[in-house]
Amino acid sequence: MSVVEHVREMASAGLHSNVRLLSGLLLTMSGNNPELFSPSQKYQLLVYHADSLFHDKEYRNAVSKYTMALQQKKALSKTSKVRPSTGNTASTPQSQCLPSEIEVKYKMAECYTMLKQDKDAIAILDGIPSRQRTPKINMMLANLYKKAGQERSSVTSYKEVLRQCPLALDAILGLLSLSVKGAEVASMTINIIQSIPNLDWLSVWIKAYAFVHTGDNTRAINTICSLEKKSLLRDNVDLLGSLADLYFRAGDNKNSILKFEQAQMLDPYLIKGMDVYGYLLAREGRLEDVENLGCRLFNISDQHAEPWVVSGCHSFYSKRYSRALYLGAKAIQLNSNSVQALLLKGAALRNMGRVQEAIIHFREAIRLAPCRLDCYEGLIECYLASNSIREAMVMANNVYKTLGANAQTLTLLATVCLEDPVTQEKAKTLLDKALTQRPDYIKAVVKKAELLTLCINR
Repeated sequence: MSVVEHVREMASAGLHSNVRLLSGLLLTMSGNNPELFSPSQKYQLLVYHADSLFHDKEYRNAVSKYTMALQQKKALSKTSKVRPSTGNTASTPQSQCLPSEIEVKYKMAECYTMLKQDKDAIAILDGIPSRQRTPKINMMLANLYKKAGQERSSVTSYKEVLRQCPLALDAILGLLSLSVKGAEVASMTINIIQSIPNLDWLSVWIKAYAFVHTGDNTRAINTICSLEKKSLLRDNVDLLGSLADLYFRAGDNKNSILKFEQAQMLDPYLIKGMDVYGYLLAREGRLEDVENLGCRLFNISDQHAEPWVVSGCHSFYSKRYSRALYLGAKAIQLNSNSVQALLLKGAALRNMGRVQEAIIHFREAIRLAPCRLDCYEGLIECYLASNSIREAMVMANNVYKTLGANAQTLTLLATVCLEDPVTQEKAKTLLDKALTQRPDYIKAVVKKAELLTLCINR
């Protein structure tokens, strides 16, 4: 067994630190004596060394070694073309051992995403011919295209994932989030539903999340509840988390907290959605519970945005805005797509008087979550704080038209109308409509009280 084969075996066994030390020494030896290893052996050493760097999270260094490996592979391919096979079968096992060039490119793309160099990640994956792209490559490309705003390319890549793996549920969610019709997505899974027992729930699941992504909270809640009541899917943590989030979006904080608590009891290590849960607890003044939740989440993982957001909510509602700003920024650093982190940082900036900076964060939150009313509320509060009543009115009217005439949008529009004596009568009409729809909607009740106070003080 050659020394390179020993390195390969250690890599397969997950002995990354050992691989890094030995491959580094062997590559130095190769540099000092180019004849020491064959071109294919040097290619392998570079890949295994780069893999060990990737494992140590030295992504920039890993990229440089992967690049060298690809250059070496290119030289190796040219050599093999110049020297065609002589039919000697002894060379076959060695060629089978060579690390996949496609896998190397995927690892490079992973490094680029960790370095927040998404354009480079897209470029390296785009260079792989379509027919050679594995499902994980298409999934990464779909997510990268979506983040870059290249929606058509993203849809194509998600569909390719589903063609290869029709039960890839995250790819289904990706398509629904890009406004692909639920019926079209369901048609891509119909064959697998019919061929496998106990998958009849999937078409209902797709319908539920189609409602989620069109902002139809009521029908989404009803559909997920019908799924959750089925004995086989009862007490599913993901469904409970989705219900909690939907109740939150619908302004039903009581039921939202209840569902978050049920999910948390089923899975004490749950992180997803806990940022929203912490925010709701903080709004209710349960700061001790928020502090305990933050500590528990940090014990689970400090590499997710949620614990930082929860701690930030504790600081924000304790009126420590500078600390809330720092914690929100840290959460965004860990996950730039965290809507709750953007809202936290935006609110902290607004309360510190840095309204224009806050507006940028609320706009980004709207881009990421166009169906969440609280993102628009934050932006409108910024406009009102800077006396930009016209901009606030335009935004409130847009939300009213986009998300429909429900108690929340009616109250938001009424909130802006209250700022101008000319439109205060309109505010009364809007609030009456909101309270007719939902007599228990607290925000509408509060705004109606404000309006009555204004009328008394005239």
